[in-house]
Amino acid sequence: MRRRILLAAALALPALPALAQQDGLVTVPSAHPVRATLDRLAAALREAGWQVFTEIDHAAAAREVGLTLRPRTVLLFGSPRAGTPGMVANPTLALDLPMRILVWEDDQGRTFLTRSTGADLAARVFARHGVTVPPEGQRNTETFLAGLVRKAAE
Repeated sequence: MRRRILLAAALALPALPALAQQDGLVTVPSAHPVRATLDRLAAALREAGWQVFTEIDHAAAAREVGLTLRPRTVLLFGSPRAGTPGMVANPTLALDLPMRILVWEDDQGRTFLTRSTGADLAARVFARHGVTVPPEGQRNTETFLAGLVRKAAE
């Protein structure tokens, strides 16, 4: 019961400004509407040899229960070739994979992409499953994600 009260209190807090950043997140504006940005992101992933697993459309889910939410779609993606060995060695890693990028629209109708940084993924996701990502791996992840977002946004 106490957790439900705390969750309700947290949800009642006013929203932060659209571009307020938390550590470990990068938000980039897109030159395209939400759907086009998602399509461009999916194309960039496929071009890189990665798989798009699904999209989670939070605005559509809100509509289904009679609520309104500006576009908020999470694209889940990964590389079974890269991720499977990690999940074999650390089964709980499957809880936090596949990776994801959020494409969203602000109150002015501008489209943005938000993603985690390579360092954040190493510290927040992989470390909790006993996987150490060395600095070079973090930099490679950062470069890869930044490139995907750039292709989707430009």
